[in-house]
Amino acid sequence: MNFLTQIDNLALIALLLVSGVALFLPTLSTLISGKGLSPPEATIWMNRRKASVLDLRSEEAFKAGHLPGAKHVPADAIASRIEKLKLDPKNPLILVCETGVSSRKAMAEVQKLGFAEVGTLDGGVQAWQAAALPLVK
Repeated sequence: MNFLTQIDNLALIALLLVSGVALFLPTLSTLISGKGLSPPEATIWMNRRKASVLDLRSEEAFKAGHLPGAKHVPADAIASRIEKLKLDPKNPLILVCETGVSSRKAMAEVQKLGFAEVGTLDGGVQAWQAAALPLVK
């Protein structure tokens, strides 16, 4: 019991608790807000994990060029369009927009629909193009 009452030991315990919380925060943030994916990570999800890709941009932007295998779903009609696509909620899902902002906002709505693992393409299509990855028309 002497260990917990000494001031030096209390400082060490406090340091241990603070560092533990600091290490856990990124994991907690990812669990709450979903996963942001770099273009190479998104490619791995698409190729190895058979993730579905939903493009939330306008139809004109989608037709001008989109990620391979992406399906167009307007950001304002996500719930109804996802149901029509009959996607398996057990499989990963990647949300894509122009810059990554709209897809982050839509992530919570998609998670409410029962999708277990949802990621967004950080930087959106702009980051995809900057990484010199192909778009299809």
